[in-house]
Order: sequence, then C-alpha cells, then structure tokens
Amino acid sequence: MPPCQNPPTCRAGGGTAHGHPIPERHGAREWLLGAALLILAWLPTAVACAACLGVTLFWHPDGSVLAPLLLFWFGVFGAVARKRGPLPGRVVRPDDEPELAALVRDVAARLGFRAPLLVRIVPEVQASVGRVRVAGVRSHVLLLGLPLLRNLTERELASVVAHELAHERRERGHCAALLSYAHARLADRLDRRFRPLAPPAAPLLRASQRYLWRTETAADAGAAEVAGTEATASALERTVTLHSVFECLAEPWLSELAERDAWPKDFYDALDTAFADPHMAARAARTAAEDDAVDPYATADHPPLAIRLAALPTRAGTGTYGAAPVALRTGPEIARWCTRRLALQNGEEENDVQPVRLLALPPEELRELNDAPGTAPLFRATGTDTPAAAVATALDTLADGSWQRLARRLEPRLRRAPAAVRGQLARRVFTAAVAEALAETLETSRWTPATRWTTTVLTSPDGRRTVDLRALVADAVTAADPAVPRALLKETPA
Repeated sequence: MPPCQNPPTCRAGGGTAHGHPIPERHGAREWLLGAALLILAWLPTAVACAACLGVTLFWHPDGSVLAPLLLFWFGVFGAVARKRGPLPGRVVRPDDEPELAALVRDVAARLGFRAPLLVRIVPEVQASVGRVRVAGVRSHVLLLGLPLLRNLTERELASVVAHELAHERRERGHCAALLSYAHARLADRLDRRFRPLAPPAAPLLRASQRYLWRTETAADAGAAEVAGTEATASALERTVTLHSVFECLAEPWLSELAERDAWPKDFYDALDTAFADPHMAARAARTAAEDDAVDPYATADHPPLAIRLAALPTRAGTGTYGAAPVALRTGPEIARWCTRRLALQNGEEENDVQPVRLLALPPEELRELNDAPGTAPLFRATGTDTPAAAVATALDTLADGSWQRLARRLEPRLRRAPAAVRGQLARRVFTAAVAEALAETLETSRWTPATRWTTTVLTSPDGRRTVDLRALVADAVTAADPAVPRALLKETPA
C-alpha cells in the first residue's frame, strides 16, 4: 500500500463523548460516493444482462413474454446468490466460557453497547461484528478467531473487542454500510487478470478508502479509551503479525498434509509455537509491511500498521484486564472443532485420514511443508546448474540493474501486474528465489537452519550470527547493492 499523503486522524464524528464513540454523520457526498461505487461495480453485470436481453429480443420478436422471464431468472439468481447461510463459527455459551463472556460484557458496558450480542469462535485470525436476526430479534454477532484468543492477553483482547464494538456504534447508519459494501464489491472487480474498470474505479476507491481508514483509526481510539493506548498498540502489532504467520504457514501445512491424506492434530499448538519464535515473528512482520505496500487501486480497507499506531491517542484505559490470555475452559474442544473445520473437507471424518502431530515431525520434514519452489526456477532463469552459480548470476543482474528482467523470467505473470506495483512484486519474486539458492549454498559451509519453520533463516558455523536471508537480499535490492550477499557467498567453498 503506498504511503498515505494525509494520514487519517480522528475528526468530527470520530471523537468520543463520555468515553463512547460518536456515531458518524454522513452527508450527500458520502451517499453519492457509495452509489457511484456500487453502480460501477455492477456495470459489467448490467451490460451482460442488457446484451442477453438484446439478443433475446432480436431472435424472438415476441419478447413481451421472454424478456420478463429472463429478468425474473436474473432476479432469482441474484436472490439465491445473496441468501445468507448459517452463522459462521462455534457458539460460545456464557456458562461454558464465563471468563470470555465476562470480558465481552465488561467491554460492551464501558462502551455503552446494550444491544443483544452473540459470541462465536472462528478458526482463522479474525475479529468482526455483524448484525443478524435470531428468532426474529435483531441482534449482533461478535466473531473472534481462536488464534487471537490463544495468543493475545486479556488487555489486548479487550482492545480488539472494543475496536469492533466501537465500529458498530459509530457506523449505525445505512450510508456507512453502503460505502463499506460498495468499496468491497468494486475492489473484487479489480482482483482479476483483466481490469477494464480500473481507470474510473481508482479515484472512487481512493475517496472511499479515506473514509474507511478514518473509521478504522476512530475505532482504534475507542479501543484505547477502554484498554489503554499501550494495550491497543500491542494488540494491533501482535494481530498483524499473527495474521501474517497464519497466512504463511496454515495454507502450506493444510494443503501438503491433505495430499498425504493426513490432518494436523496439533495445528494450533504448532501455530502458537511459530508465533512465539522471534525469527518467524520478525519475518511475518516484515511480510505484513510488504503487503501493505502493494495497493495500486486503493482497495485496502485498513490503513497500514504504522499509520494506525501514529493515530492512536494517549489514553490510560478505563478497564482492568489481565496480562495473560483469557481462560478457555473448553479450549481443547474448541481447538479440535476449529482444526476439523480447516483440515477436513468434502465430508471427511477423522478416521478417514491419518492424524499427524506437526511439532513431533523432524525439523527438516516440517520445513519441507513450507518450502518455496526451490532452486530449479532460478537455475532455468539464469542458465546455471548449481546454487552458488545461480546466486552469483542473480547478484550480477542486481549490480547492473537488470534484476527485474530476471524476476519476470522467474514469474511471467509479473508482466500482467499493475505497473504501479510491478517493481514491488518483482522484488518479492527475486528475493525469494535468491534467498532459497543462497541458503542451499551456505548449508554446504555448515550453516544450519535457525528455526524449524523456514530454510532461509540460518546460523553461522560458529553460532555467532543468525541471518534472515530474505531480509538480507531484500535490503540489497532496495539499496541496489549486492555487496552484503556477495560477501556471504564468498564464505562458501568454490
């Protein structure tokens, strides 16, 4: 995501009254912006419908019968597509989880949130509040990801809950819902290979993004009122890192084990252990920052972490919460349910697949679950046949400025990426490929993996240095200077 020229701040409508967020007021401009976003998002569908209707009327002059039927079919299809399914997640009953229920009640009371509130636990790193009807009664549902419950302290979790409830209190009106929904729908249209809507969509998305970012920083301010600035900042940092760890590890673990007809019994224990690893946490934080930098059409609905931290007001907090994670009395059952939801698909049962304990696997086998494509693509792109030669050739392209051409040979789809972010994406491809080859080369000199999660964080033979090769190569690309990776390469035998 490119740096924001005018970082969002808590403006009129984004402050607090007696500690409670003030609901956002919207004018005609916001309504018009939401309508324009939605019209543009629906334009391809409208054109397709009009084309179908035109063809129908051309071939069947008696369109007075067929045209209404066609429109009725599109209406039914749209209604079915929009039909809501069951609520996501596993329900939390206060009698089963009294500590969690008490924390949510306390935060809601401090924010003046008095609407009925259901709590459900979902498998991913997620927190959100939505409006639902239960037995005909308008209610709200708070979704909390199990990784958050297991890894955030009570203070940090209180901040997350307060952020979501502050959102709901501030965005009561239909205009806020329209802007958020329309922004997301138009963003989906641009997440494709062909993007004919990009030129007219970009200015509309930038305008609505400013609003969305302002609502996020205002909700952060509401969270700080309840949990304090320190806990809110820590919750933001740890949530972003935890989400990145989940994204980096969960998909490879689940997909690789599925191919082996296996499922990870200790999925969340392994995820917690990876999150606590300083090398993995640092890698994840860096990856999250790189993701924030890739937003060519202003589709991101959350501001980068640095902007959110800078916008936090200084508050002591009004609640008293613990420094340990909230106690989950049914934690093992919840973890098993969440793991089944992630790992067992297409009606599979636990006895249909082999249970595997990730933390019991040999480190080299666990690292294989997360491996990148390896060095073969770099061999082909550089015309070499050894890791050392491939790294040397790649570093030569960095020195002469042709490294982006090498990245396009490694990943031809880069040519179709938006021009504004092509260089950033090329840097990722180049960095990953060179780091993998450099790791293989260093291991011949008795460098060893420093962590069980990745092959590209290595410790020197004397144990005095630990190097994240991806970070090292990425810094070299930024500086356009291959001197540091070349120095490491010289430490390997010829």
